[in-house]
Amino acid sequence: MDKQDGRSVGEPGALRLDDPWYDALASGWGERDDAAETTDVWVGTQPPPPVPEPRSASHDEVYLAVQRSVAFQEVRRRYRRFVLPGTVVFLGWYLAYVITATAAPDLMAHRVAGALNIAMLAGLGQFATTFLLTWAYARHARLRRDSAALDIRWETQELTGGNIR
Repeated sequence: MDKQDGRSVGEPGALRLDDPWYDALASGWGERDDAAETTDVWVGTQPPPPVPEPRSASHDEVYLAVQRSVAFQEVRRRYRRFVLPGTVVFLGWYLAYVITATAAPDLMAHRVAGALNIAMLAGLGQFATTFLLTWAYARHARLRRDSAALDIRWETQELTGGNIR
């Protein structure tokens, strides 16, 4: 597989086939390292193989270094720049709907077409806004954060040796 979503393999954000998180079940994750080489079966008296030690640094040091890194701070900044305004706008829209329904019931009861009134249209607008915001969040994450976060995760896995605590 040379390309994934239009990006070549060497390009940042492209899918790496040797990514430890890519299709973990198909790659034999959780099996013994020498399972393909030997045919002996684990017996209840045999202990499982030891977990290899990290190659260069402890997990705590690596994750603290990642947290302080410019790339991680950029991913967090991009997240906050989308989520905080989106949350404020959506909550403001919701509170305006509730306050208007409580304070001005005559306005909300105003008929627009047939049995449809302003309150029903605003309520349906709440659902539409929820779906629109969900779509916008997923798109923003895919375009602005996912590739950088995957690169950070990949580097972290390399630094810790792929060990899981």
